[in-house]
Amino acid sequence: MKRRRLIALLLTAVTAASLVTGCGKGKDKSSEDGVKEFTAFFAVPNPEINDDNEIQQMIAEKTGAKVKETWLTGQTAEEAVGTLIAGGEYPDFIEGAGGQKQLYDAGALVALDDYLDDYPNIKEFFTEQEWDSLRQDDGHIYWIPQFSNIYGEERTCEHNDEAFWIQTRVLKWAGYPEVKTLDQYFDLIAKYNEENPTMEDGTANIPYTIMCEDWRYFCLENAPMFLDGYPNDGCCLVDPETHKVTDYNTTPTAIAYFKKLNEEYKNGLVDRESFTQTYDEYIAKLSSGRVLGMVDQWWDFAFNAGDAIKSAGLDKQGCSYVPLPITIDEGITNQWHNAGGVVNVSSGLAISVSCEDVEGALKFVDDLLEQDIHDLRFWGVEGTDYQVDDEGVFSRTDEMRTQCADTAYKASHLCTYSYFPQWLGANRDGINSMKPAEQEGEFYDALTDDVKECFDAYGAKSYVDMLGKNDSPGSWYPMWSYSNTYTTDTDAGMAWTKIGEVKHEYLPKVVMADNFDSAWKDYMKKYEECKPEDFLEDLQKEADRRIKEAEKYK
Repeated sequence: MKRRRLIALLLTAVTAASLVTGCGKGKDKSSEDGVKEFTAFFAVPNPEINDDNEIQQMIAEKTGAKVKETWLTGQTAEEAVGTLIAGGEYPDFIEGAGGQKQLYDAGALVALDDYLDDYPNIKEFFTEQEWDSLRQDDGHIYWIPQFSNIYGEERTCEHNDEAFWIQTRVLKWAGYPEVKTLDQYFDLIAKYNEENPTMEDGTANIPYTIMCEDWRYFCLENAPMFLDGYPNDGCCLVDPETHKVTDYNTTPTAIAYFKKLNEEYKNGLVDRESFTQTYDEYIAKLSSGRVLGMVDQWWDFAFNAGDAIKSAGLDKQGCSYVPLPITIDEGITNQWHNAGGVVNVSSGLAISVSCEDVEGALKFVDDLLEQDIHDLRFWGVEGTDYQVDDEGVFSRTDEMRTQCADTAYKASHLCTYSYFPQWLGANRDGINSMKPAEQEGEFYDALTDDVKECFDAYGAKSYVDMLGKNDSPGSWYPMWSYSNTYTTDTDAGMAWTKIGEVKHEYLPKVVMADNFDSAWKDYMKKYEECKPEDFLEDLQKEADRRIKEAEKYK
């Protein structure tokens, strides 16, 4: 009954959205000034910009096109995509995230192969090998992964990935110690909280919280992979020498990690609401400055909670977060941060069969990758959002940084087209970076004082320096881009789905258990019933295939 009601609500919502945005009417729908108006749906949550957004209008004037973007609200990606498929009508552009395979299987996407040579900026976006890796089982390419592509020199300053994060006030109080192991991390948080149980206004600290809602439960479950010194393959460990695939869920480190969480839950350090809180509640806690530490991906919290902390002046209390190079033992080299881009072959920007102007849609994507348009998207308007010195170097004043972090200003003025293809790395002008966060001087100047003081204490200039940078993993990497394509139509996909369900149900029980050993035993019994061997055998085949395929391009 509950599910039927949800589907009915989704149908109503999507139908309404279609009426408002004109799904599939890209060719015929133009404004009075001749600007083509396309539609897009991205199956991820994100705030919408205003219809009269200033930079969106400027891009429209330069490209002759604009896109009305809508985002996921109140449902999973699979549910939203399923509803669109049931209706049979789609927006012009679509990114299904976890529902991308559903769109492909439903025949909802346009094959892009025959078009690519006509759009040089899109064609340049990937190498021949990378384009080939995007081919589906029918031999065609249907989507363009948007993120992590590096133009020229890599200039990473942010750590956009996962880490054990901690507030600068905790490190400052302890005299900026070296914190390298899981035990050291929790010991520091415990000691700080014992001496400083509240914020300056008397609000109680939350020593450690965990985000577990829906797909974000990676904040709980995948740390053992990193603690053992492996990169983020997401679904398994791959030995860099033998290429053997193994399971990170059952290692001695996994047991030690969850046992530690269990101990700290009993000690009162782990937030009692961790396993029931929503993402919005989690972000509200981080934004309040109360949370001393957590595991998360930078992109999952920094652009909302980070801006909120800064806007509220909580950085002056040391509430900003920095990453620490945590492993299970000191002798392990961490791989929280790796060099190089990552092609997520499982999803990306696609054009739907409802789009009546495929060439126009692709031209718009191609135009968005022109350097002047790219600068507008990510730097903004010269003189308003950034300044240029006599040597051509881009920078921002404090006032500019403040306004670019303001929610209302972002909605009315800034337009990044954030789920369209975009570059990292070096600007084509040979001077600047593609994005402000990668411009070393601008990045450092934009940091809050508490983070600058912390970096200086550790001899770091960036978040990456706090962790250290490793070489790009091997040609198999990342395996999550394969496991993300699983469906329950295969034995491997069925095992993967069941494993996810069991972990969702049992890992919170393990953390909260009075008797850890007994709870872990119960969890492992259910885990083995999922037949993880089917999943791991299939991953091994895929890792071997990727390595062999890469040899062809050497």
